[in-house]
Amino acid sequence: MDTMTLAPPPSPASPPAPRTAAGATSRWARLLRGPHGDPAWARPALVGLLVATGALYLWNLTASGWANSFYSAAAQAGSQSWTAMFYGSSDAANAITVDKPPASLWVMALSVRLLGLNSFAILAPQVLMGVASVGLVHASVKRHWGAAAGLLAGAVLALTPVAVLMFRFNNPDALLVLLMTAAAWATVHAVERGSTRWFVLVGVLAGLGFLTKTLQVLLVVPGLGLAFVVAARTTLRRRLVGAVAGSVAALVSAGWWVAIVELVPASMRPYVGGSQTNSFLELTFGYNQLGRINGNETGSVGGGNGWGETGILRMFSTSIGGQISWLIPSALVLLAVGLWLRGRAPRTDLRRAAYIAWGGWLVVTMLTFSFMAGIFHEYYTVALAPAVAVLVGAGAVEAWERREQSIGSVTLAVATATAAVWGFILLSRTTEYGWLRVAVLAVGLAAALLLLVIARVHRRAVAVIAAAAVLAGLAGPAAYSATTLAEGHTGSIVTAGPSTGGPGGGGGPGDGGMGGGRGTPPQAGGGTTTAPQGAGGPGTGGGTGTAPQGRGGGMGGLLDASTPSTEVVAALSEDADSYRWVAAAVGSQNAAGLQLGTELPVMAIGGFNGSDPSPTLEQFQQYVEDGDIHYLVAGGGMGGGMGGSGSSSQITTWVQANFTEVTIGGTTFYDLTQPIKSSTTSTSTGGTTDV
Repeated sequence: MDTMTLAPPPSPASPPAPRTAAGATSRWARLLRGPHGDPAWARPALVGLLVATGALYLWNLTASGWANSFYSAAAQAGSQSWTAMFYGSSDAANAITVDKPPASLWVMALSVRLLGLNSFAILAPQVLMGVASVGLVHASVKRHWGAAAGLLAGAVLALTPVAVLMFRFNNPDALLVLLMTAAAWATVHAVERGSTRWFVLVGVLAGLGFLTKTLQVLLVVPGLGLAFVVAARTTLRRRLVGAVAGSVAALVSAGWWVAIVELVPASMRPYVGGSQTNSFLELTFGYNQLGRINGNETGSVGGGNGWGETGILRMFSTSIGGQISWLIPSALVLLAVGLWLRGRAPRTDLRRAAYIAWGGWLVVTMLTFSFMAGIFHEYYTVALAPAVAVLVGAGAVEAWERREQSIGSVTLAVATATAAVWGFILLSRTTEYGWLRVAVLAVGLAAALLLLVIARVHRRAVAVIAAAAVLAGLAGPAAYSATTLAEGHTGSIVTAGPSTGGPGGGGGPGDGGMGGGRGTPPQAGGGTTTAPQGAGGPGTGGGTGTAPQGRGGGMGGLLDASTPSTEVVAALSEDADSYRWVAAAVGSQNAAGLQLGTELPVMAIGGFNGSDPSPTLEQFQQYVEDGDIHYLVAGGGMGGGMGGSGSSSQITTWVQANFTEVTIGGTTFYDLTQPIKSSTTSTSTGGTTDV
């Protein structure tokens, strides 16, 4: 018979274990070592920076509780209803949206769906956005200036006080900053490769930024677009085509959602919060754009000097300076010198292109913030942080490479001395850092003097001088950041660092009365001369229990939510399935406190300020007739401020005249299922009777 020769079966020990282990070790070694040509310390240092940033931002995270309850309630609603999540509704029954597009809410709502409704689920996504932003800043700078420059830039961003605040808070700014940073990073690649596809990615990221905080993302577009058109490594025709393609990509990536909102009949979607005509386009180009610039914001609670003095020095004012301005003077010096040093470079010079992109971001955004007369909060300045970080990291290394020339040594000395002197001034605005301010000034000026003669210094001292300069620049913001980490922050208006005195807690005279959520707020328009009723206990006419702990804004429930008592939660939860909304409250924050406490839909009458025409009196009366709403919270909101709707006042007047007042756990409600039978009828549940 024929025979077949069979190969012996492979040995069970093949391949040998030592080779597998060696291969794995080699792969891990390559991963840790990073790209070919990087110094051995580069990748481990990056990993250390990102891990340290994540640990820093996660520390004491839940001390802020719900943080901004306005957005936390919308995230809770989105976790219960896909429709609410899509539109960014304040409640799962879809009465009204928040006054921003919903992209940041999508992230939080998904987190809540995954982890349940709790402080960590709300705030952890912003921490991840912060770590990612630091990584992108590092990558953008390292690409053309080296690993040391990338690490310095990443550290500057990670320790900027307002960044530490906002990457641990649930406002849309964290996602906006991440998307803008990613767009700038993609621009670096688009310029280097002369790639239309990469610039289309820039447009997509800008469009997603629009869906996060509308037109603020456009502040970075001039710098990014100019860098691509001027320096991309391709022909002029392809550069112009790429710019157009990026613009179209931005329009499409943002416009699809806007088109849906505008085309869906109003009866089939929630009311667009912040608008007076139920239009997202009106919200975008009115309240959230032109109104922010000229101060004419229909339905707002203030404008003009109510939000701080405008002018070229606004970013350095008492209330704002400690948030962001520590290294802005140095960044501007380094930007100017960097552009001068690259002045004779070829058109396609990548370093000059980066200066144009990030420098344009800084200058355009800073000027806009400095002169806008409408609503302005200190935390908006987080949008400057990545640009400042990049320019400091890149510009410092640009000068360091020329340290043996007078242009390099003088630039380094001026940038270091400027940072030290300005850090001393900022630290002097508070009483908490007496010794530190002196140390910053002394170390910084000493380092600056030594940098002037760095070419003559012994090489062993060079690293010490460089470290001293970096320490002098970062010690002040690091101290402010440490104070920020130690506290919880709640409400609609929050600030980083310690109080610097003056009105509003975050500023001195002339800096505005809204900073930090402390002090006396500016008066609302429309003739209002006193703060509205709102959150509080019995006798205030509103509120839902205990105010949350932490620094934040109040204004009687307009700027912060309160925590409902157990009696209130029990009463609203009873027979909740019978109602579309278990309660209604004037103003979104008043509604948010109840909603987060019960995890049930609560209608925010009039949106954030109580000044939107949603619902109208007739619509509310129909809801009551249909049995859709159980209770109305007494008081709250601003009503028709700055020309806004008076619907909320009409609704409360009608309810007070027609329904029974009840006190539940110390909070006043009107039971919309109990029409008044006599003028003296009043009941109480879990509290005292008010007659």
